[in-house]
Amino acid sequence: MRAFQRLFSFPVALASLLVVLTMLTVCGRFDDPDLWWHLKMGQLIWTTHSIPTQDLFSYTANHQALVPQEWLAQLSIYWAFLMGGYSGMMIWFAVLASALVVLGYLLCWLYSANAKIAFLGAMIIWFFGTIGFEIRPQMFSYLLIIAELMLIHLGRTRSPRWFFGLPIVFLIWINSHASFILGIAVACAYLLASFFEFELGALVSHRWDSQRRRIFTWSLLLSVGALFVNPAGLRQIYYPIDTLMNMKMLMANVEEWAPLQLTEARGIGLLAILFCILLVLMAKKADLYLDELILLAAGAWLAVGHIRMLIVFGILAAPTLSRQLANVWENYEPEKDRVLPNAVFIGLSLVAIVLAFPGRQNLEQQVEAESPVKALQYVQAHHLTGPMLNDYTYGGYLIWAAPEHPVMIDGRTDIYEWSGFLEQYARWATLQEDPNLLLQKYNVNFCLLSTHSQMINVLPLLPDWKLVYSDDLARVFVRTPSQRPPELTAH
Repeated sequence: MRAFQRLFSFPVALASLLVVLTMLTVCGRFDDPDLWWHLKMGQLIWTTHSIPTQDLFSYTANHQALVPQEWLAQLSIYWAFLMGGYSGMMIWFAVLASALVVLGYLLCWLYSANAKIAFLGAMIIWFFGTIGFEIRPQMFSYLLIIAELMLIHLGRTRSPRWFFGLPIVFLIWINSHASFILGIAVACAYLLASFFEFELGALVSHRWDSQRRRIFTWSLLLSVGALFVNPAGLRQIYYPIDTLMNMKMLMANVEEWAPLQLTEARGIGLLAILFCILLVLMAKKADLYLDELILLAAGAWLAVGHIRMLIVFGILAAPTLSRQLANVWENYEPEKDRVLPNAVFIGLSLVAIVLAFPGRQNLEQQVEAESPVKALQYVQAHHLTGPMLNDYTYGGYLIWAAPEHPVMIDGRTDIYEWSGFLEQYARWATLQEDPNLLLQKYNVNFCLLSTHSQMINVLPLLPDWKLVYSDDLARVFVRTPSQRPPELTAH
């Protein structure tokens, strides 16, 4: 009976509502431009039983050495595809996104000791998480940040043995996503704060006992050691630092690395959370711990500098705000729970989840709405050959769907910046130089471009180039001197 009551408790009902909300959020987000090259990498790892350490998909990167910092996540994406095709990948996506929000709810509950207020914290994580819900390895990184925060909280408030889960987290993290460096920084922030004991107004710090701090320090050292268990060694550990310090073009030209506009919805949300925390402090309703201040400041700084870091801010801020507002709403009392209404609500939530899950036809339509499916069919049906110039956003899909055509560029911005090609392509795409220079340098025979590309208006004006295919998403141009091109096909 006790297990039955826990299964159909009010917190579980709230968690089921979070899953429904998450499912409704991700059901239309199946196709991401970078999904496809991640899927191809996973396929290579699965079929060859080896992890590629140089580019195999592009003819312009010249077999540039790469850092396989996402190989484990890529393998899991391909395994999901192998098990269920598009539907399998959608299940992978839905499970990870739902786990992120539900575990975020559990973290806020542990941190605030109020199951009702914790729901607000989970909603904050969902709100900022919508910026990064995609079928990409970064989904692992968000889950691992929450896992780290939970282990540290349990280790400092309950048994320090929880700290020894951290090396396992970082062993997975180093092989799943380069954001492991953020996890190390978070752990260091807690370690730093653990040495101080003071109370300056609303700012408070409590020194940890020496045994707890010693165990945490050893677990952190073991976590650093776990980072070396990776295919590329020190280079894989240095990769995120290299990205932040040296990849200027990536930071300047990729939208998700752009600064946050504080006037847009999530920017207003960030300011609202910071203002709410400040208001609570001014009203002397709660304290702010030193480690919370460090993480809030770091999270806000990262989010303001780069849009993709908004979800990190949400994960770091939600537990703090939940704890500060814990006394605003009465806590959940298990003895007052009403099992039948909870069971009905959970049942309805399960029905909603099943109904919201997109079918295979819907997933294929999503792919066709974002990727050059029909344009590629034209290319393959008319046997276009020779070097191809493709749109940046279409490179990932072409790597997966047309391996016979090496791409010019794709979403792996790092290898193209390392090889020096990214700057060439950027000058070409933004009309900063004669378009013929790039076309002639690589002896391009046909171009597959997005309808959003400026070059679709320029290529028809160049000698020896002709439009042969057009639809709502893509254009195909061919070089014409050697032979008469196929007739224009429109859809």
